[in-house]
Amino acid sequence: MTDRSTNDDGFNRSAGRQLLLIAVVSVIGIVLLMLGLSWASGLAGGSRVSKGIDAATGTVTLALADEPPQLDSTRSTDTISSMVLGHVTEGLIRNGEGGELAPGVAERWEITDAGATFWLRADARWSDGKPVTAHDFVFAWRKAVDPKTASEYATILFAIKNAEAINKGRAPISSLGVQALGDNVLRVELVRPVPYFAKLMVFSTFRPIREDFFNATAGRYGADADMLLYNGPFTITRWVHGAQLRMEKNPYYWDKDRVKVKVLDFAYFSSDPNALINLYKDGKIAVAGLNQENLNEALVKRWPINRFQRGSVFYMEFNHRKDRPTTNLHLRRAIQLVIDPDEVVYRVIKLPGNLPGRSLFPVWLDGNQGKFREEYPATQVLPNAVEARRQLALAKKELGLETLPPLTLLSDDGALGDKMTEYFQETLRRELDLTIRIDKQIFKQRLAKMSAGDFDLVLGGWNPDYPDPLTFADLFASWNSNNRGRYNNPRLDQLVAVAQTSTDVQTRMDTFGEIQRILIEDPPMVPIYEPGVVYVVDPRLQGVVRRVAGFDPDYTNVSIVGK
Repeated sequence: MTDRSTNDDGFNRSAGRQLLLIAVVSVIGIVLLMLGLSWASGLAGGSRVSKGIDAATGTVTLALADEPPQLDSTRSTDTISSMVLGHVTEGLIRNGEGGELAPGVAERWEITDAGATFWLRADARWSDGKPVTAHDFVFAWRKAVDPKTASEYATILFAIKNAEAINKGRAPISSLGVQALGDNVLRVELVRPVPYFAKLMVFSTFRPIREDFFNATAGRYGADADMLLYNGPFTITRWVHGAQLRMEKNPYYWDKDRVKVKVLDFAYFSSDPNALINLYKDGKIAVAGLNQENLNEALVKRWPINRFQRGSVFYMEFNHRKDRPTTNLHLRRAIQLVIDPDEVVYRVIKLPGNLPGRSLFPVWLDGNQGKFREEYPATQVLPNAVEARRQLALAKKELGLETLPPLTLLSDDGALGDKMTEYFQETLRRELDLTIRIDKQIFKQRLAKMSAGDFDLVLGGWNPDYPDPLTFADLFASWNSNNRGRYNNPRLDQLVAVAQTSTDVQTRMDTFGEIQRILIEDPPMVPIYEPGVVYVVDPRLQGVVRRVAGFDPDYTNVSIVGK
């Protein structure tokens, strides 16, 4: 999702790299992980009293990495808000437990190159008992493309007739190619074929909003629990900003029998892995991520260990606004040539499951016959300090500077963010004699500063909006609001347009291969790593779903086993 800028929560490596992992984690730990063994010996010894799972009340207590920055689905861009919205709202189509597309508010649909028709179920209800109608989708989608909304995801609707013209102020909002044919039929007109259109419908920007409720919030829609109307499996019943967000089962949800637990209580907000694992050890939360410091402890105590490849890519993005020195190609190449993703993964992060960054396109994406990255291998940029200094000299000459000014590196304020910014600060000082000023911000503020262009370099990331290479390929198109550094390459824009409109798989994949080449040779960013997650789950909690596209994690199908 947008930046699907996210908080910080890998395997075909050489024997030498594996030795580094073994040294960090321990031989026994790696063997246990690779075997995928899990034990449930009471988590911390078999006799603790846990509040993380309360079978009697059907309550699961969890933690959020941070305050959800934006719960207005037309303006939301981050993964935390997406996860929350995924539990309390539902679109026309949803993700099933196995990753398949499943009926949501729409019980059936038909999609052609020219458009789509969705038939809404009669029992879809808002949390006040009123029906969810096709008009609610028309209102929400019009709001998303309205230039007054300033939605960074307006572009995801541009395949709909007149969406782009409306967003650019050239057509009235009422001309959007979406129409309610009564309360239960939604008709969509497309300006180009979209072979992945059904997959798009899962994304939060396409969720419904009821007009009368939105207007009654007087500009505060999504700001508090009572400023939202819910049509998903849960409702937010308590939201203490910065401290707690409590969800309770929605009695009006059409598929309420699928929802087995009564309460999801996000009683803690923290991105500190050590604080979270302590909460887990004390029985206060049911799920916690692991880092290199506490992974050994988890192995020794034989906790159930899970691994998940998130499907996202983290990178260092450059600011291309004309007043920034990072507009210079030679400076960007110099920085690219001293960053070693292998070193970041194996010496800084030091946790199994992370892959060194090679491309904006992650390894899980499908290509024509196999995986995209197998069919179109990314050219690896090897560290080369000599060539980097030559590129730096060319940059100084073109910029007319004897010494470059300090560069601001924007990042999150979490523990991993601290380690990575310090590593990059020292690397760029040592190899290029660059002064890097670190600007650490809370998650929400980092997103705001990225949108404002208040950085030279920023550590960000992208989670896929839908399972197609285009969700990565168009990220640095000049028109994309999520292109926070304002990179502008006309050739890349042309290729994105081909990928958007072509229905031939081979043509699209060839196009993505060329986009990958451009992003390496004219870098708007430097890939750092593809994040994986190692985490523990209370063994009584069953049915947690992890997915690379769509909100993650998904607790809508969980159940409690045992006492």
